[in-house]
Amino acid sequence: MKWEFLLIPMLALTAHVGHVGANGLAPWGSATEIEQTYSGQKVVFDTTSDTTAGLSSVLDRASLISVLNGADPLDNKIVIVLHGGAIPFFAIKNYAKNKDLMHRAQSLSVGAVVEYRMCRAAARLQGLQPKDIHGFVKMVPMADAEIVRLQQEEGFAYMQ
Repeated sequence: MKWEFLLIPMLALTAHVGHVGANGLAPWGSATEIEQTYSGQKVVFDTTSDTTAGLSSVLDRASLISVLNGADPLDNKIVIVLHGGAIPFFAIKNYAKNKDLMHRAQSLSVGAVVEYRMCRAAARLQGLQPKDIHGFVKMVPMADAEIVRLQQEEGFAYMQ
């Protein structure tokens, strides 16, 4: 008798699963779009990626946030803090192999919405001085301290 109470709901569940499979792969329908407007966002990206794809992804995301906020330098700000494996991309000596990526990065900084700040301590550990880094990058004493400062003192949201 106890098994009957368990068996009937289990059979109903298996019948439903089989029915869903027979009708397609979207048992819950499809996603609903939400139209949203954004403004006044301040974002700091903590960037250590040592791959072109990884750094390109950060640039893509920063660019989209800028566009969604109206690319207004008075209304929004994006700081990309570079340390670790991201540093060599911005070294002048590596320009030839990173030319397209560096042109893209520099072009994002033109409107004053996107800014690059590099960890001077990490750059030095990699044998690089400020004179060795492209001119659209600003050097800060330490990436982690700069990220904390931007969050605590200037209200930036943290993105990784």
